[in-house]
Amino acid sequence: MPINEAVNAVVSRMEESMKERLSKLAKEYSVLRTGRANPAVLESVKVEYYGQSVPLKQVAAISVPEARVLEIRPWDPTALAEIDKAIQKSDLGVPPQNDGKIIRLIMPSMTEERRKDLVKVAKRIGEDFRVAVRNDRHDALEKIKKAEKAKEITEDDARTLEARVQKITDACIKDIDQEVSRKEKEIVTV
Repeated sequence: MPINEAVNAVVSRMEESMKERLSKLAKEYSVLRTGRANPAVLESVKVEYYGQSVPLKQVAAISVPEARVLEIRPWDPTALAEIDKAIQKSDLGVPPQNDGKIIRLIMPSMTEERRKDLVKVAKRIGEDFRVAVRNDRHDALEKIKKAEKAKEITEDDARTLEARVQKITDACIKDIDQEVSRKEKEIVTV
């Protein structure tokens, strides 16, 4: 008897959910400021442009000319003041330097204490994602057990699916751990 398609879909959905969590973790880590200039810290900055609130990257080019400097060049020079205002309103904690043509953000070097705090934050975020992945695994295992009790799948099929779920979960947790250690290295590197 082939494994029920609905139960197979449960495992596939779980795997997709875990992949989404990995990409969300990477995105969350990209906005975690490390003392190095990273254009991703400006992802959440919205600029008032012709009466609409638009993402900064739609009205300006963002570059990294030096390790701790971000340069923002507006496509339209008249938007410079609005970009400046939007950056000041954001919670970056970095004052913009406006020279009339471009805006520079000079990231302050981080203290040892701040680095330790950021490492703790990165580890906490990683643990939150590990817990979410384990919850996905738990949900999938529950659905497999229900299908087995309802005689939709055999006991052997259930064991096979449970092993597959565990293998996928282990791989995802390993990827999260690698992402956490990569971010930790990035934070402590001066």
